Amino acid sequence: MTADVVPLPRKEPEASIEPMLALTAPGMNQVNQVILDRMQSEVPLIPALAGHLISGGGKRLRPMLTLAGAEVVGYNGARHYKLAAAVEFIHTATLLHDDVVDGSDLRRGKAAANIIFGNPATVLVGDFLFSRAFELMVEDGSLKVLKILSSASAIIAEGEVDQLTAQRKIDTSEQRYLHIIRAKTAALFAAASRIAAVVAECSEEQEQALDEYGRNLGVAFQLVDDALDYDSNAATMGKDRGDDFREGKMTLPVILAYARGDEEERTFWKAAIAGHRTSDEDLDHAIKLIDRHNAVADTRARARHFAQRAIDALSIFPDSRARQAMTQAALFAVARGY
Repeated sequence: MTADVVPLPRKEPEASIEPMLALTAPGMNQVNQVILDRMQSEVPLIPALAGHLISGGGKRLRPMLTLAGAEVVGYNGARHYKLAAAVEFIHTATLLHDDVVDGSDLRRGKAAANIIFGNPATVLVGDFLFSRAFELMVEDGSLKVLKILSSASAIIAEGEVDQLTAQRKIDTSEQRYLHIIRAKTAALFAAASRIAAVVAECSEEQEQALDEYGRNLGVAFQLVDDALDYDSNAATMGKDRGDDFREGKMTLPVILAYARGDEEERTFWKAAIAGHRTSDEDLDHAIKLIDRHNAVADTRARARHFAQRAIDALSIFPDSRARQAMTQAALFAVARGY
């Protein structure tokens, strides 16, 4: 008597941010209190402008990484709350500066701070938040934490400048694009994750594992962000649709579509990235070309690769609620539609 063996399909972990939210909720209450306290100033414009963005519905993923990292290594102290707030201040400062540089109209679905308060005030409040972040780092007292976060801040700035110099350059390579997003996005994800192991006095191996988790998650997250700007199926957007297109940013969907296009398509892309084809009709045409060459799908495929590398980096830690939440957060980062 024989029987055919039918393998059962492997059940993939659920792609959800909810386990991460639930895991970090008690700690995020502490972090949010620090943020609220440290964004105050005797100059009323500062908390008004900072609060416009900070209370604007962001995912707060970066400080959550610090809290989740502390959970996965079993840290029971309280130092990570102030450091997670510092991470969020660094991130918020960069967003304020980015919106001025990009001339953005929207941030997280509402008017960007620079539109309401003007460019000079937005830049200066960004500087204020950077200063508050460094105050929090100094209060922690760890030179290693200070080195990690200050280095990440410098790398972010380098990445933004590198992106600026690559703007409207049709010959930007995928390699350079990845170098840019590793700097401007992944560096802070990595630092936010790693400092949890530092305050917990973990081994270098555990520090590096959390660094790798955050770094690869950051790359995956930015790849999806860039795909969403051209995703014809995206339901909601937290910024003006087509911002990257109109600003001439060479993101991966454009790099792939240009490389795979015929002569006529490449002529269009050269004109569009140079700033000569930026109408709504041109954006629609760009999206059609990107769909034709599966550039969004392939960008998401690359994001899944980096998300899996992030998940693999957690393998040195024992299975736990925290590790599962971090795994699902990585899967969510590439499955999301916003």
